[in-house]
Amino acid sequence: MRLAPLTLPGLLAATLATTMATATPAAEIRVLNWKGYGTDEAFALEAFTAATGHTVVHDYFNSEQEMLTKLRTNPGAYDVVLINSAFTTQARDEGLIEAIDTAGMANVADIAPNLMGNAELVSGGTVWGVPWVWGMTGFAYNTDAVSPAPTSLADLWKPEWKGRVGWRDDALEAVQFAALATGQGINDITDLPAIKAKLTELMPQIRTFWSSENDWNQFMASGDFVMATYWSGSASRSKTQFGLPVEFVVPAEGAIGWLDGLSIANGSQNVAAAKAFIDYMIDPAFYVQWDTLVGAPATANAKAAAALPEDAFNRRVLGDPANMARVEIMKPVSDADREAYLALWQELKASVQ
Repeated sequence: MRLAPLTLPGLLAATLATTMATATPAAEIRVLNWKGYGTDEAFALEAFTAATGHTVVHDYFNSEQEMLTKLRTNPGAYDVVLINSAFTTQARDEGLIEAIDTAGMANVADIAPNLMGNAELVSGGTVWGVPWVWGMTGFAYNTDAVSPAPTSLADLWKPEWKGRVGWRDDALEAVQFAALATGQGINDITDLPAIKAKLTELMPQIRTFWSSENDWNQFMASGDFVMATYWSGSASRSKTQFGLPVEFVVPAEGAIGWLDGLSIANGSQNVAAAKAFIDYMIDPAFYVQWDTLVGAPATANAKAAAALPEDAFNRRVLGDPANMARVEIMKPVSDADREAYLALWQELKASVQ
């Protein structure tokens, strides 16, 4: 039976009961995350503070490398940090995050087993990151401008869309998409020359590079591109919150899957409050509000997923087994490979500037 969506007051009564029972002194929780990515939603922070007394302040990063640098250079400055699972092992090995004792975190029990079993977040039974949200990177298109509906990465290379494609300015993602387009796995790249050749063919197709969700929305709204690589949750927001005529595509060749976890930064002085905040972020009531009011990636919490309306994007698209079968979750990439991909990408961009 599908759960009825909870209200925020219901959330606070259920989720924070344990926290309040332990009488944790009020604290200021410092969160490091992408800007506008769930943890800084005003409606949620106001309710959380009202119920617990804890206040939440944010700092932001624009790339995973910047996130790691901020943790390295500001020990003790943060309590909660958002980390893509492909970077969690590195953060752990560098001593940037702490092991999490999930006792008392009521919502952890409802995390989907396959996500709670992610080897990058949970190693040897020790939790280094609580699975929070996941999604896929495919592409989205303007339904008013593109017909028939594209289904394949090959559509991005079609002559009729020359100069009308948007592409995220990210070396790893570019290489991974080209890997899929050349029949390789994103975690098993064996033919880099083929990837270079494929991306070389792509360059004339690209109208502009984008780096943020705001960029993407502005470029799509102005007609600078009619199809572009994109994140699944962002596509949902572009459609529901910004009213753009877009549809997300899970390419036939596959999509780049990712899993984001919430970790506790090494040196946190507010571990109990940080755990309460993480538990709040994975609660079904918060997630349903976030997804329906704003648009969100898919939740790691199975109960939260079941509480979504039947026609919700994260049930209709990301809950489709056929789509899920085409998703490969990113694994860590070595420094040497990352440098090689960056050099390739910079060479290609320089050739068209």
